[in-house]
Parts: sequence; structure tokens; C-alpha cells
Amino acid sequence: MAHAPAAAADNDAPAVTQALARFVATHPSRGWNDAVEAEAHRTLLNWLGCAIGAAHHDAVSMALAACQVLQPAPQAAVLGRRERVDIGSAAFINGIASHTFDFDDTHLRTIIHPAGPVASALLSLGEHLKSPGRALIDALVLGIEVSCRLGNMVYPDHYDRGWHITGSTGVFGAAAGCARLLGLDEIGTQMALGIAASQPVGLREQFGSMTKPLHPGAAARVGLMAALLAREGYTSSLRSIEARRGWAQVVSTRFDWREATDGLGERFEISANSYKPYACGIVIHPSIEACVGLRAQGVAPSDVQRIELRVHPLVLELTGKSEPEDGLQAKFSVFHGCAAGLIFGRAGEAEFADAVVTQPAVIELRRRVHATAVDDIAEDAVNLTAWLVDGRQLQVRIDHAVGSSARPMSDEALDAKFMSLVAPVIGERCSKSLLRQCRGAADLSHVEELVALASN
Repeated sequence: MAHAPAAAADNDAPAVTQALARFVATHPSRGWNDAVEAEAHRTLLNWLGCAIGAAHHDAVSMALAACQVLQPAPQAAVLGRRERVDIGSAAFINGIASHTFDFDDTHLRTIIHPAGPVASALLSLGEHLKSPGRALIDALVLGIEVSCRLGNMVYPDHYDRGWHITGSTGVFGAAAGCARLLGLDEIGTQMALGIAASQPVGLREQFGSMTKPLHPGAAARVGLMAALLAREGYTSSLRSIEARRGWAQVVSTRFDWREATDGLGERFEISANSYKPYACGIVIHPSIEACVGLRAQGVAPSDVQRIELRVHPLVLELTGKSEPEDGLQAKFSVFHGCAAGLIFGRAGEAEFADAVVTQPAVIELRRRVHATAVDDIAEDAVNLTAWLVDGRQLQVRIDHAVGSSARPMSDEALDAKFMSLVAPVIGERCSKSLLRQCRGAADLSHVEELVALASN
């Protein structure tokens, strides 16, 4: 779809802020089909697993320690831990945790990780408000809709300018979801979106550092606070998204207003959400899958003389770190991902541990991996050629990696991923109970039932 020029006059822009606010405030509860409802529960399950799995990562512990300096009131749970903090800090910390492993959901069209900001804000607020599960799921669907529609509106130019789109659109999704959970009317929701618009979060420069997962946490806190301010009557512009000096025209060179409102309430962006089988940037996944396939053919690391990848240009732009120094950097290294796939046959969080990244055998193998960007390869595809020391040449082609729209992760695979992340933190029995509650979250009388298990 063609993008409208950014130079359009302010009064030519449609009332995007108002349209989104009206949608969030008035759309009926469970106003979508069964497929959307199922995806909402899958999204919640995946987000919760990622957040609990990273609960004791240094990035999460440091963030918690910093928040505790402020002596927060014990209002809400920190997932996977026994500490309790104020709802803003809980949203912040849980948002950081959910993105630390880079294992969270992905809206494929925009590469937004939508659940991090939205679900992190909603669970903390929902626990405080004693909200029922139905209200949580409704707010999750609507908040993600706002994030992803605004992402569709400005992608890819906004992302190319250097904004981490998960955070920069996540502030709106979190604000919208929290406004819905608080029961704000159309005007109140407009104000919440406007307050959030003045607090964009996230720069791509931070990829590979702890500040990348800070972005969804910060966006969750911004959105939550925006909704709380709006509830108290705090004001903002009613055209904060579309005005000439509003969010869209400041943070992006081009945009398409139609993406924000066309088919609003008829199709839902959560339907395009996907889940990762590997704990790293999603553009690496086809290459990892190809190397796992090479290993399945009986190829050992010592058999390989050279691996050549032909990949989409975005792979090297986002994940071209050839010499990562730690696990966070390795999540942005297609070379490390390939080495992990061939050596271990998988690329979960354990394969991105600092100790693995610095192993001499891993370093030596990833230096034998080379990648060339080509324009005729899709983002979810790869052509791999391996030259072996015995003179053989093997090829592996992945047309659509697992987790792509063509090959979505099954419920069984998602459940297994959840258990692998959560059981080491809260125990297998508790994890199985939590999984069942996530699958039926809309029927919970109180989200505290979920939180009690998740913070065990």
C-alpha cells in the first residue's frame, strides 16, 4: 500500500487519535471471532513464559534493585520472583523480563513485539484493580491492535530512522489497554493516547545491550501512567498522533493514515502475531533452522570447511554482528545462531549464554559462517551451501521458517516452549497449573489467580 507524504497539511490528516480512542472505549467485549480469541490466549501464554523465564537475569535484578531505591509500595507482583513493587515498577520490570531473552512474540509485518508493553502494563494494573480475566483479554486485544496499526502506519520509515518500534508504538498500546481496563470513555482514552504520544521510547542503537529490553518495560510504564493521568483529568491534545507536530509526523518521514483505521474492528492485528522457536532476532531463524537441518543430515562441526548463507538484506542489517562478546550481542549475530544450530541442534536461551558465546569451539565455527544479502530472498527464507572437508557440497533451502505466517508454531510447540522457560523458575507442577490458567484466562474471576502462580 502506498504511503501518504509526510508533507500533508495538518488539517488534511484524518482524526486518527479520535478514531482509535472511540474503538478502544466502545468496542464490545469479545467482539471478534474464535481465531482472534485463541490468538490472544496464545499471546498471553508466550509473553508470560518469556517474562518468568528471564525473571532472574541480571538485567531484571538490576532493574528491580533500581526501583527498590524508590521504596515502592507492594502493589503488584514481579513475575517469577517473590518481590512486590508498585504497579508502575511491576509493569516496567516485567516488560524488561519479557524481552530480555528476545524470545517474545513478533508482529511479522512490522517486527513489533506487541505483548511486552501491553501485557506488562495490563497484568500489573489488572492485579491492582482485581480485574476479571475477560477484561484482561479484551484490553490485551485492543491494546495490541492500537500498537500494531500505528506500526503499520509508519513502518518501515520510522524503523529505518532508528526507532525501536516495539517501544515507540508500545506506549500507545499500553495506554489504550490500560484505558480500557480503567473504563475510560472516548475522550479519556484520547487524552491517554495523547499523553503517551509525548513519551516515545526506544532507539535501535541499543540493540545488543540491556537497554533494548528496557524499551518494552519503559513503554509499559509510560502507557500505564498515561491512562492513570487521563483518569484524573490530565489533558493533552486531541490530535496527538496525526497533527503536523504530533507523533507520526515527528517520528517518521512517511506514513499512511489508512493503516490506522481501515477495517478497524473487522480484522485484528493480533491474528498476525507469531512466536519464536529460537531465542534471538527473528530474521536469524531461517538460518538456524537450515543449520539444524544440516546437523540432521549427520554433518558435525568438524566436517564443515565453510558455510555460505544467502539471506534477506535485513538479516545483515539487524543481525550482522560477526564477533559477539556476550549473550545479548549474540542474539544479533546470524553467525552465532548458525553455530548454535549446528553444534547443539537448537538455539534456546541456553545456547545464547555468555559462557557458550565465548567457547573457543563456538567462536571458531561461527568464523566459518559467511552471509551474503540478496534482494530475491524473503525474510523468512534462506539458501545455505556447506562445503565439507571431504570435498562434498551440501545445500539446504528454507522457504518459510517455523514461526512465520506460513508455518506458525503449533499449540503443542508453544506449550513445550512455555514449560521449558517457566518450570526451571517456579517448578514443573506449578508451571503446568499456570499453563492451564493461561489457556483459559478469559474465564478467570480475577487475574490474581494467574499472578499468584506466576510469582510463586
